[in-house]
Amino acid sequence: MVILGIDPGLAQTGWGIVAAEGQKFKLLSYGVIKTDKAKPLEVRIFSIVKIIEDLIKKYDPSDISIEDIYFFKNISSAIPIAKVIGAIGVAAMNHNLKFRTFTPLQIKTALTGIGRAEKHQIQEMVRLLLSLKEIPRPDHAADALAAGICYYNHSISNQRIK
Repeated sequence: MVILGIDPGLAQTGWGIVAAEGQKFKLLSYGVIKTDKAKPLEVRIFSIVKIIEDLIKKYDPSDISIEDIYFFKNISSAIPIAKVIGAIGVAAMNHNLKFRTFTPLQIKTALTGIGRAEKHQIQEMVRLLLSLKEIPRPDHAADALAAGICYYNHSISNQRIK
């Protein structure tokens, strides 16, 4: 299974591609999509989705995992991120891909077993699970990889339950 994990943001959207089989994970690629804050909102969202679609074409994932909004200081900062998540969801559906959102609590629990794990603990688990020498940088990319690993762990658990 190849999964595209996404840590959505308007200024920076992290992405990571992981392949998973059995209990093994393999890193395929990761990065961050940056947008120009001087551009209109719809142009920024379009540029994010365009790059996500390019990643879908290049890596042919079967599933997309998106970290959901969990905290915001005010509604005006949450709405643009929600729009990014919605646009990525539409792109996934346009490519007939399954996608799911996970809260940070779900991602932390899936990677460490501890819902209140610290950011550095999640990043270290990403490093260990992907057999990397260093933690992926920037943080948004590591968060996206964690979302992808979380999706796979949830999928395996659901298969076992059935």
